[in-house]
Amino acid sequence: MKKVKITVLKKEFYSNYAEHYLTEGKEVGPCSLLNEGDVFIYEGGAEMPSAFCPWAWIDIYRGVNALSAGATYAPWNNRDCLQILCCTDGIRPVIFALEAID
Repeated sequence: MKKVKITVLKKEFYSNYAEHYLTEGKEVGPCSLLNEGDVFIYEGGAEMPSAFCPWAWIDIYRGVNALSAGATYAPWNNRDCLQILCCTDGIRPVIFALEAID
């Protein structure tokens, strides 16, 4: 099994949806658990990296596990062993780069 490097590429925030749908409205702001540029290493064993968001982990785990097991996403991605995924929070999604590493 390979290790997988998880990098936070971008945090989005849709204040108009937050204002309309969330109890705290737009004051809630973007994801407070992760920051752009954060890097986490998945070591295997289905164990979430320390300080990672549990909800995002549920959303991206399938891709992390697949890359760890040797999956490839070529020819869709311009690099092998790479996948771009995001959490499913529709108001404040976080976009991740997953890279299998040796």
